[in-house]
Amino acid sequence: MRKAILLQGPIFQIIVTSIVILASGCFNFVDAATVTGQLKMWHKVTITFDGPDTGEKAVPNPFMYYRLNVTFSNGGKSFVVPGYYAADGNAADSSADSGNKWRVHFAPNSTGTWKYKASFRKGENISVNDDPAAGQSAGFMDGQTGTFKVAPTDKNGRDMRAKGLLQYVGKHHLRFAGTGEYFLKCGADAPENFLAYADFDGDFKKDGHKDNLIKTWQPHVKDWRQGDPTWQKGKGKGIIGAINYLASEGMNAFSFLPMNIEGDDRNVFPYLTYNDRDRLDCSRLDQWEIVFSHGNKMGMYLHFKTMETENELLLDKGDLGPQRKLYYRELIARFSHHLALNWNLGEEINDATTAQKKAWAKYFWTNDPYQHNIVIHNMGNPHHDLLGDASELTGFSLQTNKPDFSQVHKRVRDYIDRSAAAGKPWVVACDEPGDAQHALITDSEDPSHDNARKNALWGAIMAGGAGVEWYFGYKHPHSDLTCQDFRTRKKMWTQCRYALQFFDKYQIPFWDMKCKDELTANTDDYVLCKEGEVYLVYLKSGGKVSVAVDRGKFDCGWFNPRTGNGLKDLLKKRSIAAGKKVELTAPDNKDWLLVIKGKGKLNFAH
Repeated sequence: MRKAILLQGPIFQIIVTSIVILASGCFNFVDAATVTGQLKMWHKVTITFDGPDTGEKAVPNPFMYYRLNVTFSNGGKSFVVPGYYAADGNAADSSADSGNKWRVHFAPNSTGTWKYKASFRKGENISVNDDPAAGQSAGFMDGQTGTFKVAPTDKNGRDMRAKGLLQYVGKHHLRFAGTGEYFLKCGADAPENFLAYADFDGDFKKDGHKDNLIKTWQPHVKDWRQGDPTWQKGKGKGIIGAINYLASEGMNAFSFLPMNIEGDDRNVFPYLTYNDRDRLDCSRLDQWEIVFSHGNKMGMYLHFKTMETENELLLDKGDLGPQRKLYYRELIARFSHHLALNWNLGEEINDATTAQKKAWAKYFWTNDPYQHNIVIHNMGNPHHDLLGDASELTGFSLQTNKPDFSQVHKRVRDYIDRSAAAGKPWVVACDEPGDAQHALITDSEDPSHDNARKNALWGAIMAGGAGVEWYFGYKHPHSDLTCQDFRTRKKMWTQCRYALQFFDKYQIPFWDMKCKDELTANTDDYVLCKEGEVYLVYLKSGGKVSVAVDRGKFDCGWFNPRTGNGLKDLLKKRSIAAGKKVELTAPDNKDWLLVIKGKGKLNFAH
């Protein structure tokens, strides 16, 4: 028998008391499970259970010896969501390393009454055992059930909860399940040690592993706003402010390494210490969660770069063994409820075998209840061995190596075309355009960012890509390891914002458009089109485009990607009727975007 009491308030809470039959056959009362959060569609719902009282350093190891999974169901929908050990349930503020709280997060995808049922098992290495019946009942909340009611979301604007889960839908762009809109990203790929932050708990700040790279994010403390989250009486303002700043510039993505042991920075990892592989730091991970939650609230896509090239074989020598499974499981359990993210199997993956890479991808696809976008990042290895049904990858994270960004357009298009030909279109983003030494340098060094804008930003988008994240070269100030001030690239954020605003303002159906540069005579032009309806022609150095309309009518005009002129109304607008041939000339000899929209049949004259 069960009793449920619904308490009304700004944050709804359900307390469910259950009688559970334990494996021994006797009846025992267990403490109440607590359901917290805004009980609304797409919002985070958290269930906290009282389980065994243990600690991060306890024997048996709670991260390996216990496994909490919770099944959520509503009608025909059912999700198995992994849970995790949460110390005292308030570790972000208390820094607790022990306690009896066990927790699961869930983002419901529909309104109405949701049921949940907990499975809590114990046994050697059971947390990384995929067999639901493995081990034995651990008592406590095992078998416990309950219900909660979910109302519609009340969010709007940039908040991802207004849009719903960002999903792979078999196209080259991701789509929000709530609104149906498709996603085009621009944001920061650097610094990779975004999470090497002094306000996070842990001895990583003084363990002798490149402690000089620890960040304060001090320049962004001023971007923190009243009402924004903090922990431990005001910590976190710098990193929260950094996210606020990117959002204020119109960016919608940032990336980070959750683990860079043996890598370039060596200050970011989820473990208790640099040498641990199976014991997690509960308070630091809860503090990460505060940051990530604020990111999605501010409309930011979370790019989890799970590994880097120096540690791709660190866990289980690259195999899908207990260390790697635990790492992946903890990421999924603690963070997969965020609506907009991708799992990147690794930055610059070169040494893992095809079988290992396939196993990594399969684990995420199988165990992430939301089946977020899964990508891999190249350096020397093109990863063509993972195309089509060869793996569970749904996307690709591209890196190039030319300082003028000249490779971006061609290589994005190549991966898009290859994946489509293999029968499984990948979501292809250029997440490290340029080269390692330079890439996107500061505004003070390159105020115009002409090559970055022409070749990388518009080069990626016009190839049919999903967008761009910017890397900061290591030979320059505010680099991929040292940057603490995103304002150093403000002029590039502005140009990125113009691009995103353009596609939104003119309702360009980029998800249904293909790159067809061959339509025009100039080999330097980019062409992205949905033939018969909309054509975008990007001219890098001005010039002319000759257009003939065989049938129907088309309207055209010019957009300035440098200044945003044309966002209110396209420049030099005109209409082209059937039977007409016109020559359209760019306003000057700099880069311009020609926009042609209508219905009918149109040809570009050569």
